[in-house]
Amino acid sequence: MSDTLPVCPECAGVHTYEMDALLTCPECGHEWSAQAEEAAQVRDSVGNVLADGDTVTVIKDLKIKGTSSVVKVGTKVRGIRLVDGDHDIDCKVPGVGQMGLKSQFVKKVTP
Repeated sequence: MSDTLPVCPECAGVHTYEMDALLTCPECGHEWSAQAEEAAQVRDSVGNVLADGDTVTVIKDLKIKGTSSVVKVGTKVRGIRLVDGDHDIDCKVPGVGQMGLKSQFVKKVTP
């Protein structure tokens, strides 16, 4: 087992190993691509890896589709949730409400 290899996404087994271009879990037999593991990470506008619960700031004014409202640059959004799709962040924007954001328009706030 190597400390740099991820745990199995199926059973959370820690004994993963590399076999050619695939990662393999001996506990459940699941095989997956190491590139897919890296591609699954959601990154902000400057390349920081985002996770559920992070706090981000909006880096440019964003028009809200179907309204004349705008999410202003510098708006801080707490407790994001990552989802699949074009808008990969689900969040509650202060003064606006629930909405989806694209990760390319936010920057992670470091504590």
